[in-house]
Amino acid sequence: MLHCPWNTMRKVIISGIILTTSFASALAADPTGDWRVADGVANIRVAECSGDIWGVVAWEKTPGGRDTNNPDVSKKNRPTLGMPILIDMKKKPGVDQWEGQVYNAKDGQFYSSTIKPVGSDQLEIQGCVLGFLCGGETWTRVAGPIPSSPSNVAKGAPKAPGTPKTTGSTNTAAKASNPKQAMAAADPVGNICLLPDIARFAH
Repeated sequence: MLHCPWNTMRKVIISGIILTTSFASALAADPTGDWRVADGVANIRVAECSGDIWGVVAWEKTPGGRDTNNPDVSKKNRPTLGMPILIDMKKKPGVDQWEGQVYNAKDGQFYSSTIKPVGSDQLEIQGCVLGFLCGGETWTRVAGPIPSSPSNVAKGAPKAPGTPKTTGSTNTAAKASNPKQAMAAADPVGNICLLPDIARFAH
């Protein structure tokens, strides 16, 4: 029978606890991935684009939404699918929080915002107008974190859960003739860092 000195065993156990805690903290602090908003009407895909955090509408419970409340007349007819919601959020030093702006399509207004992961499955969103009238909500994770490339542009964005699937011979034909086209149909948003509204800011 192998006898292990208690001091050595204790060091191994403590090291294991520290490593496990560090791994869990790193996972918990990752705001990227797909998140279901509090009222369940949309998923927001959050990714790191050139060092900053952005989020766009990646799935809608009721497809075909338009940004009708936008005060900019030229944007009133733009689709809400793929529309930026979290704008150019920067990490606060020393804490797992990011600050920037959030766009509220319900009133067409931008708010100063802070996002903060809570555990690995929730994201707290706080928004304020001119430092007051603050409010917030909690989003729930529906797809895991999105890995970043060496250039810090998100790659391999996961398919948003709840995305309607097409069926029948048309879908089969699309897969056979053009696999990339079939993938785009399944996930119309994809890598959000490549969307024009984000790519022009994320260099």
